[in-house]
Amino acid sequence: MTTLLEVRGVQKHFGGVRALEGVDLALAAGQIYCIVGPNGCGKSTLLAVISGDLAPTAGTVWFDGRDITGLAPQRIARLGVLRKFQAPSICPTLSVAENLEAALMVRVAPWRRLGTRAHLQRLAELLEVIGLRHRADLIAEELAHGEKQWLEIGMLLAGDSQVLLLDEPTAGMTIRETQQTVALIKRIATEHKRTILAIEHDMHFVAGLECEVIALLRGKVLRRGSYAEVSNDPEVREAYLGAASHVPGH
Repeated sequence: MTTLLEVRGVQKHFGGVRALEGVDLALAAGQIYCIVGPNGCGKSTLLAVISGDLAPTAGTVWFDGRDITGLAPQRIARLGVLRKFQAPSICPTLSVAENLEAALMVRVAPWRRLGTRAHLQRLAELLEVIGLRHRADLIAEELAHGEKQWLEIGMLLAGDSQVLLLDEPTAGMTIRETQQTVALIKRIATEHKRTILAIEHDMHFVAGLECEVIALLRGKVLRRGSYAEVSNDPEVREAYLGAASHVPGH
């Protein structure tokens, strides 16, 4: 598989706090990856370095063969690496369709797209992907929490992203919403060929993704592998997952 995003020896220090200590990752195109680890292990810091929100103390980040280390977040986003934070960043006073239209028009002048057949077709496709076609005219603030998260994921897709960085995408969701989010992320990776790197505490969500899992501890990669391999690692279980009764599949 072709490597699309690569992190090489990344370190990030905040004074005496060493949030990341030599992280190496290679992510293939069209695959899903999930980072797990206890609070303070460096998960969000790693996403921030990849997205350009933080500059690394040492090391480099490569995207599609290009060194993007230290580029502004806007430049990295335009290249195709977009980050979603825990709280959905949508415009609550616009409708679902209008939020997606705004995202579609970011890259191209609106008078070149607005109302064209291609624009309307793409809008319909996005609404179908995120399961909100029936909510297209609803004001976004009236959506359920999970639906707001799906709308923002749709907005990332509208931006022609190649890599989606998702920070706890199921935080605050119901069990049903979490299951639907699992299905959505899988569909985005398989049908739309996006690479997805998520960080998450909900281990049922992680198990459901059936993807490669990366365990971080004290700013370093402790273990990589399938969910079963990582969740059965004694050091990972001791550091994060807890008793076997709390781990899906055990």
